[in-house]
Amino acid sequence: MSNDSVKQEQINKAVWNACDTFRGTVDPSIYKDYVLTMLFVKYLSDVYQDHYDNYVTEYGDTPELIEELMKNERFVLPRDSGFYALYDQRHEPGNGERIDKALHAIEEANIVKLADVFQDISFNSNKLGDEKQKNDILRHLLEDFARPELNLRPSRIGKLDVIGNAYEYLIKNFAATSGKKAGEFYTPPEVSELMAEIVEPKEGDEICDPACGSASLLLKCANQVRKSHDGSKNFALFGQEAIGSTWALAKMNMFLHGIDNHKLEWGDTIRNPKLLDENGGLKHFDIVVANPPFSLEKWGFEGADSDPYSRFRRGVPPKSKGDYAFILHMIETLKPKTGRMAVVVPHGVLFRGSAEGKIRQKLIEEKLLDAVIGLPEKLFYGTGIPAAVLVFRKDKTDNNVLFIDASREFQAGKNQNQLSDENIAKVVDTYKQRENLDKYAYLASLEEIRENDFNLNIPRYVDTFEEEEEIDLMAVQAERKDIEAEIAKLNEQMDGYLKELGYGA
Repeated sequence: MSNDSVKQEQINKAVWNACDTFRGTVDPSIYKDYVLTMLFVKYLSDVYQDHYDNYVTEYGDTPELIEELMKNERFVLPRDSGFYALYDQRHEPGNGERIDKALHAIEEANIVKLADVFQDISFNSNKLGDEKQKNDILRHLLEDFARPELNLRPSRIGKLDVIGNAYEYLIKNFAATSGKKAGEFYTPPEVSELMAEIVEPKEGDEICDPACGSASLLLKCANQVRKSHDGSKNFALFGQEAIGSTWALAKMNMFLHGIDNHKLEWGDTIRNPKLLDENGGLKHFDIVVANPPFSLEKWGFEGADSDPYSRFRRGVPPKSKGDYAFILHMIETLKPKTGRMAVVVPHGVLFRGSAEGKIRQKLIEEKLLDAVIGLPEKLFYGTGIPAAVLVFRKDKTDNNVLFIDASREFQAGKNQNQLSDENIAKVVDTYKQRENLDKYAYLASLEEIRENDFNLNIPRYVDTFEEEEEIDLMAVQAERKDIEAEIAKLNEQMDGYLKELGYGA
């Protein structure tokens, strides 16, 4: 085991143990924001202190010079706003109020990067109980993060991703314990990995997730560029998220992974898209990926007819199901001729009729739909239903659509199933080969899809029927007679033994 993996495990365990302070008192869906925010503050404080100590070593007792140098830090930490100032006062009343003031000061000092990031969280909230209980909980939280295992100084940790990975580890664990709410902020890492490998981000790409949650999917895309191009950071990430606390998680997630070249907006993507170009139109991207909320009921139907961006020119999705609203938004934000897109959808998107059927037909006839990939059930947090990934490309040259039925190949888990590396590799290889594979993939022509009335239900195209082995009745009969003869022989032997022992007549 490498030193890095040991450190990662130690840090993961230490941050997860810090949650014990809240367990049994506060719901995980609430305390996750406190723990993740404290991890971010601790990271900023340790990096700042590490650099300060280095300057003292280098320049000696020249506080004015060091103070000037510290103004150029990636994040500036105002006096008395760092973790250690809060820790030193932990036994005094007012921990909640002090932490809130510190967050406000940190935000003000780094307004370009952190504007509004902490406005949706209050450590002085009644959610943590009455004043005495709250003060006690926060004292324990500060002490948990002061443990030696959570010394996050770069001189000790070395690789920045160790902190980012710990943050992702926490988010994943919170998702596993948050029930339905988990789907609001987290896409399982192996699904994100699959989607990122399918769309193949390249150097220089602008990548967007219009329902970005905690930004895990965007980070997987960023990793693809880094892996394929020698650690390159030549890409830009964009996202929008409707829930304020989740948007804040996404921002912190980006910074902890060392990705400052991002633009994440807070707001409703359908009602109020915020990623616009210089002319006020929708900004176009090389890659668009998303795991939007399944069949959102109140998605903004009322204003769709007069949408200023003409996103619903192929038809307005039904009032009570917003799946195609997100798909159409994403299509409209792809760069002409080169854009690639992958989106997670519930299976109803593949076959529902009426308005959705007409929209689906137009997307297929416009040669935009490239592939339909059926995923196993129980992959996603908060729902057990199976889902599919739709892949769209603006650079398609044929009318065909590849169907992949990956629903039967997974690692079974008690509550959640998972895709293994082999499962992911098989889907990606099949997608790239774009050829038929018995009981797994089928390349359908436009004519075949039209014959199916533009219904994309995967079993219509991929035959996974397994014929049962034919039973040889004569062989079974012969085997039965052999067994009967063997039993008769054994009975005869047994009678003989009993007679020898004096039993029986």
